[in-house]
Amino acid sequence: MSKDYYKVLGVDKIASTDEIKAAFRKLAHQHHPDKEGGNEAKFKEINEAYQVLGNADKRQKYDQYGSTFDQMGGFGGGMNWEDFMQKARSGGGGFSNMNFDFGGLDLGDIFGDFMGGGGRGGRGGRQQNYGEDIQVDLSLEFKEAVFGVKKEITLYKTVKCGHCHGNMAEPGTRITICATCGGQGRVTRVQRTFIGSFQSAATCPDCHGEGKKADKPCVDCHGQGVVKQKETISVEVPAGVENGTTLKMDSRGNAGAYGGGAGDLFVQLRVKEDRRFEREGNDVYVNKKISFVEAAIGAKIEVDTLDGVIELNVPDGTQPGTKFRLRGKGVPYLRSSGRGDLYVVVEVEVPKRLSRRQRKLLEDFNE
Repeated sequence: MSKDYYKVLGVDKIASTDEIKAAFRKLAHQHHPDKEGGNEAKFKEINEAYQVLGNADKRQKYDQYGSTFDQMGGFGGGMNWEDFMQKARSGGGGFSNMNFDFGGLDLGDIFGDFMGGGGRGGRGGRQQNYGEDIQVDLSLEFKEAVFGVKKEITLYKTVKCGHCHGNMAEPGTRITICATCGGQGRVTRVQRTFIGSFQSAATCPDCHGEGKKADKPCVDCHGQGVVKQKETISVEVPAGVENGTTLKMDSRGNAGAYGGGAGDLFVQLRVKEDRRFEREGNDVYVNKKISFVEAAIGAKIEVDTLDGVIELNVPDGTQPGTKFRLRGKGVPYLRSSGRGDLYVVVEVEVPKRLSRRQRKLLEDFNE
């Protein structure tokens, strides 16, 4: 009976190529035979499924022929898995001269966890203990978002230790080369896997990648080089930002322990509404109520704009809903010079009650 490769990978029949790759990567991590709790048979099965579903031509044949696909040599064009395993374990490399397609997947993603891979590199290939990123919300008034503003935020975060200045040693004491890694910050080891032997480098467990150690650790940070405290950060908000805009501030997140770099700070902007203005991109709309008399005979009216109150001439015979365009009075463009426009939308008010004289005058006018 034909295997259900979609069920093996845990994906739907309409799954995209990226979804299939992600499912394979996750299961390969989980069932790799060289990991604790791994399952070689299961690993073989998911690889077999990926060889078919990860290849557009093979997947099409599998979907078309179903139970007869196995007899057509659908998996790997006749590749013998046991030969592959034997070759791999004998140190022959496993992948040479074999029809085995991982569809561009980086096998380091799969094998990295048990070979010491991953992480951001530092100088000379050392492993950096980068601090975590921080995300905060910052509330802005409507006009602060329009014209830009400088704000200060206070965070309780990891910062470089002020007592040892981040070098992890008690002031006045020696810092020596790490004996474990010889000052390299990394140690090399050989890992035997089912596809052969691999040499990998990992962060030194004694100096945490620094290549040096303090004879006497700093008493304030306990030799980590960082402490937690409040820090006030100035945030420059550019003109023209919108609600939901995120500002990235490099290296203003948590400082990394053991000499590692700092993470980043992400500031998400929350812009308050202003009942006077309605923003659409870089244009702004203002609703202005006038009397039916002003609309009929014309008038000079005061209008709120982003730059303050201005006087606007309303010509006689103005109809309800008329828009008056004020060029360059809108929101500044975020990445270029100039501003959008401001539109004044006229709403004509009709009185609900009239005096006898007013009614008589209107009746005479109507005649």
